[in-house]
Amino acid sequence: MLKAVLAGVAGAVFAVSVPATGHAQDFKPAVVFDMGGKFDKSFNEGVWNGVKRFMDETGVEVMEFEVTNETQREQAITRMAQRGADLVLGVGFAQADAIDKVAQEYPDTEFAIIDVYWLDQPNLRQYRFEEHEGSYLAGVAAAMASESGTVGFVGGMDVPLIRKFACGYVQGVMDTKPEATVLQNMTGTTPSAWNDPSKGAELAQSQIDRGADVVYHAAGGTGLGVIRATADAGKLAIGVDSNQEDVAPGQVLTSMLKRVDNAAYDTLMDAMNDEFTPGIVSLGLQEEGVGLVENEKNAALLTPEIREAVEAAKAGIISGEIEVHNYEDDQGCPV
Repeated sequence: MLKAVLAGVAGAVFAVSVPATGHAQDFKPAVVFDMGGKFDKSFNEGVWNGVKRFMDETGVEVMEFEVTNETQREQAITRMAQRGADLVLGVGFAQADAIDKVAQEYPDTEFAIIDVYWLDQPNLRQYRFEEHEGSYLAGVAAAMASESGTVGFVGGMDVPLIRKFACGYVQGVMDTKPEATVLQNMTGTTPSAWNDPSKGAELAQSQIDRGADVVYHAAGGTGLGVIRATADAGKLAIGVDSNQEDVAPGQVLTSMLKRVDNAAYDTLMDAMNDEFTPGIVSLGLQEEGVGLVENEKNAALLTPEIREAVEAAKAGIISGEIEVHNYEDDQGCPV
């Protein structure tokens, strides 16, 4: 069920709403969005697209909560379990400790979490995305689109997951244009780093001032500032998680999609249909869990030459000819 077309608008699903029947009538799912909210135009919103698709198709309502501070995570997950949720979906690695604890306390409830793979509970499904693979493709596109030979990367919270994005991106750039320069900045070391568009704009402008003409972000809501500042300077941005071309039409080269919408949708459907299984689900290029947006809106920017190079890199990664380093494996980046 995790097959999806990556070429086009992420989350664009057309479905007819049908009344809930059978087991669906009794199914009570819940989702806990993390800081930034479900309309952050990035990670949370990608999950929301999958939740909405599920509700539209089944007629089943999904209980939801949007975390606004760190202390709410465990409380929100616990409250959903107390309210009789059959499944609780947590959004983001910051909820790992909370969902691990609550899953132990409610062994008869099913839980799932996105961007976590290190927990070990018999009632928990975990999704791990191979962001380094998709970011490599973003690096290929950035290197080829750059006229200055200098490109940038702005991360959100300085954690291994975001270093994983950065490392894959740098490798893609350098494999494509060895003489290129990649500028990197992280926004901060606390969760507020995900929701600081002003800081994102400041960091992007600093990189542009140093010559960057393509800037890729992996910074959640902070990334909206990155995209807007890059566009205002007449440069190109690369979005992340969801298709972000509408943030600055005509100035977004592409977006590196994480199909968190499919992860959310599949989890909800599996749980409703008594097909839920615990364990780790890994989604990379092979599984079409990551990839770049290619459509008519960015066709003038993502030229045939760039698309050809991206497709060649994708094929090389899937075949094993190109090995993209995963920062999370050793907490290091060789490029």
